[in-house]
Amino acid sequence: MSEKEIYVSLDIGSTSVKCIISKVDDDAVHVIGVGNAKSTGIRKGSIVDIDATVQSIKRAVDQAERMIGMSIHKVILGIPGNQVVLQDAKGIVAVNDTNSDITTDDVYRVLDAAEMISLSPDREKINLVPRYYTVDSVSDIKDPRGMLGIRLEVDATMITTTRTNLHNILRCVEKAGLVIQDIYLQPLAAGEFALTDDEKSRGTTLIDIGGETTTISVFKENQLIHAAVIPVGGENITKDLSIVLRTPTEQAERIKLEYGHAYFNEASENEVFEVPVIGADTKEQYSQRYISEIISTRLEELFELILDEFYRQNLSGLPGGVVLTGGVAKLDGIAQLTRDCLQTRVRIATPQYIGVREPEYTSAVNLIRYAYLQDAFYRKYEGQSVQEDVPPAIVEDSPSEYEQITEPQKPKESFSKKFKGLLKGFLE
Repeated sequence: MSEKEIYVSLDIGSTSVKCIISKVDDDAVHVIGVGNAKSTGIRKGSIVDIDATVQSIKRAVDQAERMIGMSIHKVILGIPGNQVVLQDAKGIVAVNDTNSDITTDDVYRVLDAAEMISLSPDREKINLVPRYYTVDSVSDIKDPRGMLGIRLEVDATMITTTRTNLHNILRCVEKAGLVIQDIYLQPLAAGEFALTDDEKSRGTTLIDIGGETTTISVFKENQLIHAAVIPVGGENITKDLSIVLRTPTEQAERIKLEYGHAYFNEASENEVFEVPVIGADTKEQYSQRYISEIISTRLEELFELILDEFYRQNLSGLPGGVVLTGGVAKLDGIAQLTRDCLQTRVRIATPQYIGVREPEYTSAVNLIRYAYLQDAFYRKYEGQSVQEDVPPAIVEDSPSEYEQITEPQKPKESFSKKFKGLLKGFLE
């Protein structure tokens, strides 16, 4: 394996499509290309126009490609949290050779056994996430390889989504001319790195406030235990401002970004700005405090819906509190408002990489980090990369420092690779 690995993530959101190209070197992520294009063809997290979505993907990919002067071939795809179901799965196998250590092949076989869950015809698997392994009578093992035993078990979480939802996303990526390297649930990948180890252990909610939807993902005992999507996001705030201020949507979005403040008590009455009025040549003047009332009212409604979800799932009172991310999380005062509404500790998660230091890039960046983490786990006892026998992630347009990157020998397939093989017939 080369010391330098290229990972490309694709985050298909309701208001924007993000493509990030990163070089991973000695566990360090270096962002080298970023594409961010406006979404068309997606409503509330679901694809409603395949051709329009394909064009949005191509625009985002093209932006990222132009930054590095290379062509992208394969991507790590994030699946949104809407219509997702988490269910328990268990696999049991006999160890191949009872006189030697448990191998990666044994791990693959027990994951395959856990995968054999009967699903309704309208659902498809996304990920199988091991919670812990058991070797004979010893449980709570994170990595059983290298241990001696005759019986290997795994307790895992199977993540599924609707067949229609998955089919539409995969079809769009395929029509955009891209090959899928890995598929991961976005809330799973985002929470793995947006939350600290202590937060994931104690019980914490990651709230990703996007353009048209808000994704809630709850982690406890280092596992994703719940994921849900609320159809309210930043676009609702923009529409409210447009209606109340009687100004075009583009102006309302600009006002939200430049003057918006989520916490009414800290908004300024002295900061005044002009707003063009629809159907008139005049402009009206408003203060930051005035629009803060509009913004906070919509966000308070969102937090009430989040509290309702907490109560329905019996998740209230998580000691780790709440971590905010997503595009709306950069609004001034949103942490204070969240703290008042949810009555818990709050912090904002932002990627700390040059070029993507905005909460809206949390999912796209962490898809890369999660994919690398998975590859590193399966590579640990093999001495080689776990990758598909497909063309490299980047096809060069001109000579560069990546010319010496070669494809490793193809090892045994992991669960995610086998799952993608099953999807080939599904897409045809």
